[in-house]
Amino acid sequence: MRVEFKTMVLGLVASGGLLAATAWPQSDSIPSLPFTTRRALGFFLPLSDSISRLPFTTRRSPGLFWALQAPLPPVTSLDRVLKQMDDAARTFRSTQASVVWDRYDSVIRETETQTGKIYFRREGGEIQMSVEFDQPDLMYVIYSGGKVQVYQPKIDQLNLYDPGKNRGDVESFLVLGFGGAGHDLPKSYDLKFLGTENVDGVAAEQLELIPKSVSLRNNIARILLWIDPARGISVQQEFFEPGGNHKLAKYSDIKINQGLPDNAFKLKTTKKTRVISPQG
Repeated sequence: MRVEFKTMVLGLVASGGLLAATAWPQSDSIPSLPFTTRRALGFFLPLSDSISRLPFTTRRSPGLFWALQAPLPPVTSLDRVLKQMDDAARTFRSTQASVVWDRYDSVIRETETQTGKIYFRREGGEIQMSVEFDQPDLMYVIYSGGKVQVYQPKIDQLNLYDPGKNRGDVESFLVLGFGGAGHDLPKSYDLKFLGTENVDGVAAEQLELIPKSVSLRNNIARILLWIDPARGISVQQEFFEPGGNHKLAKYSDIKINQGLPDNAFKLKTTKKTRVISPQG
């Protein structure tokens, strides 16, 4: 089935999802004192030597006194997961993993499965990603230098895509759960913590991401991430398109900060390779 190229590229890049927005609910757990108790604070203020040395207007404010004494809001589950991702991002240099990508087509009600290897690295401040699919057909996807290359050896065709003004959207996909700081996610997504779920023996913590960008949301309406709390990285991702199609990417044999193959980010084309450059 022919797929509009731009949507396909976003999907391919997302599969590396690697390849990780905010309006997360704030805790309302700070208790409020009964009204009579709050009124009584005004009476006790003069009894404290330290408080009595505050400016007069401050001493007149029981509300401020309570605010100074109130405990900090408890750390939410979402905050905890984002911190785990922050910690992993600080030392992140590269990742490689095996990937199984199931794409469900809601029109024909069929699922296509692709398998392969994913490589990701941050070098000199640049984000790079590479996917080598070996089944059902050989295909390579590389993101480097701000551009996407999709090479299909079977038809000897190379598609080049420059995201242009959408580069930020593409790169927000690249760091999803692999090297991206957790507290950077709120810049691009509305977030929700959905709980814990077992993924191949890992008690993974599930996040829901809704893209803030309208252009991105036109391609990907919703994203689910399953984060391994021990490593702060994705073990599974799911991407939902507005029309009902969705893609599930499962990662295994994940290796972090280990040497990558020398040719991981290089394409081997031929002299007869047909090069196509669709408009972004």
